[in-house]
Amino acid sequence: MGAVPSTPRHTSTTAETAEYLIGTFVGEKSFPLASDFWQKLLELPLTLRWSSYRVQQACELFAQNNHHTRHLAKILIHLSWCLQEAVRTSGAPSVVYLKAINAVYFSSVFLKYIIENSQSDNIEELCLSLLENEPVPKDFMTDQRSENLLMHNVLTFLGSIDVSPTTSLLHQELLNFMLIVMSTQLLSGPTPGPKDVNPFLDAAMSQESLLVSSVVRRLLLNYIMRSRLPSSTAASYSIFSEENQPGVLQRVGSAAANFVLLPFNYLVNSNSEGSRNQLADCSLHVLLVLIHYHKCVVSDESITDRSDDSASTDPVSKVNTYFTVNPYSKALENARDIEFDRADIEGNAQNGPVVRLPFASLFDTLGMCLADETAVLLLYSLVQGNSDFLEYVLVRTDLDTLLMPILETLYSASRRTSNQIYMLLIILLILSQDSSFNASIHKMILPGVPWYKEHLLHQTSLGSLMVIILIRTVQYNLSKLRDVYLHTTCLATLANMAPHVHRLSAYASQRLVSLFYMLSRKYNKLVELRDDKLQTKAISTGDGLVEDMSAELQIYTDFLRIVLEILNAILTYALPRNPEVVYAIMHRQEVFQPFKSHPRFAELLENIYNVLDFFNSRMDAQRMDGEWSVEKVLLFIINSCRSWRGEGMKMFTQLHFSYEQESHPEEFFIPYVWQLVLSRCGFSFNADAITLFPVGMHANKEIYYDEMNTNQNGELNEQRVLFDP
Repeated sequence: MGAVPSTPRHTSTTAETAEYLIGTFVGEKSFPLASDFWQKLLELPLTLRWSSYRVQQACELFAQNNHHTRHLAKILIHLSWCLQEAVRTSGAPSVVYLKAINAVYFSSVFLKYIIENSQSDNIEELCLSLLENEPVPKDFMTDQRSENLLMHNVLTFLGSIDVSPTTSLLHQELLNFMLIVMSTQLLSGPTPGPKDVNPFLDAAMSQESLLVSSVVRRLLLNYIMRSRLPSSTAASYSIFSEENQPGVLQRVGSAAANFVLLPFNYLVNSNSEGSRNQLADCSLHVLLVLIHYHKCVVSDESITDRSDDSASTDPVSKVNTYFTVNPYSKALENARDIEFDRADIEGNAQNGPVVRLPFASLFDTLGMCLADETAVLLLYSLVQGNSDFLEYVLVRTDLDTLLMPILETLYSASRRTSNQIYMLLIILLILSQDSSFNASIHKMILPGVPWYKEHLLHQTSLGSLMVIILIRTVQYNLSKLRDVYLHTTCLATLANMAPHVHRLSAYASQRLVSLFYMLSRKYNKLVELRDDKLQTKAISTGDGLVEDMSAELQIYTDFLRIVLEILNAILTYALPRNPEVVYAIMHRQEVFQPFKSHPRFAELLENIYNVLDFFNSRMDAQRMDGEWSVEKVLLFIINSCRSWRGEGMKMFTQLHFSYEQESHPEEFFIPYVWQLVLSRCGFSFNADAITLFPVGMHANKEIYYDEMNTNQNGELNEQRVLFDP
């Protein structure tokens, strides 16, 4: 491979011709844009098979020669022209798509090799511009950058050409290509900076709003429609067959395909969860990368130092950085339901083009695919950023479509990543901010929950199941993850739900009281450890370990208070509708006794003991033949609830937690998105080149909430649960 093969004889075979053309492409000789060499290369029905070693040699040779041949820039330009022709002649003859797909294959292989083996900070090896003395066609604009031309045409094809049996394979390969050109992000650190080099992503961000909207719409429609690549598409080209096996990358058997197989052969297989579809999944991967990209730019401001009036004014350069607006994120945030346009109703015209989507189909698709983390991240992006979609979700009468897969995934938390658990909990927190949601989930009765194994759940409300799963998640976190912020999110959601609880099931009520007991045990253990350390003379009172224990103790004090607030909200606003909660408190009333005199809990426990006194006194006065059975006690509570007037109950301000994303969460989302993409997209990346995240480790995300605001009565007011990347 070290030298360019000689020109094949007139009687050469197709394989020999392919060998020559590929060798020439990676060799030292530079061919101008207008040379017929490019047409011959892209029109070849390649059937040559090369070993991985030869492909590696070809990539190395190409990288050495590209700085003076500029063949990468030229093939990207030819790819752009092929796509322009395909758009102009939609439904065009197969040769147009064959040329485009060949160009995508070649570009993908060599682009990926150069990106992941780049030795310079600004990826100079790409050499995306033509040399000044390069002869070009008359109609070619020499001042346009190849990456801008390329991204405009790739995005135009994706956004304007429908997926069909003829075009589906090119759609798929262009989506794979998009992931490769955007993988320059993997070479940057976790914090976006002004020195990051992402030429193709920056070019994508510079496109006009109408094109951006069409791309976002198409990617989401691909995800919703989940079209499959027809086998006949591959069979129609000899380049797309390998032992008659289906698939895309795996089935191609040409030289170009083998070029692809080298960079894509270190596969990282994801779990086969949800309804997997290659075109749909790849569309979602591209969308997630696009909407979470943030370009950091420098703004130079000249200020005058006037700290000393006697001194001459001296302009001082002050450098500020800021993030540019992401048009893809904005397009997703402004997406509207195709069946209902608020602008038409309210007369508020939208600024610029609006992405119109079938929200009903998107809702159903997400419900089907939520076992996969990428679907969870899309749902989070929608409910957090798009108020119209959130409103649509909240008015659906079949909330179980989304909630059941979410709750089932949380149920199997031990088999999930911590990031997936966090995203799901944040989604539940966002939904629980709406009072109608909290009321409606208790009206939907589930005949059974077959995946819940610890207890038979029969005729349980969706709201009761949600309470059970949230408490189970807290329990799991106490024993495994031990993450304070996960506790916060679960308890915040339960607190939002509490005033609207209706006919909470017996099991859910028992678990709610047990939640207080679980946290109290942790609290008591921390108190004992702290006291032991303080009593040990070898450790001073200013010891850091003691201070850490005191801080953790304060956190669990807050948690216990929130649980008491939850119980108070149910007893204050919904006691007659929740006799099972009263029963559970009466049955385990001893767990509250140790905290009656605690200054943070005393006033909240007064209400609980007021309820206990009311029902205990009436039970004592009730004469029974035989012992009290569970059924008799519950019937007694139901009857006594009719005379409950809430006398002596102290009213507290309702806790209400809301989720607020940090203004710059890029440090979490960008690494997280790429970890998901690399684990699912079918190709890997040189691990040594990745600096975006620690290879082999999951990016961590924390959720915290603002320091608790208390009024003069010690009441907890409005809280914000914040995302901290």
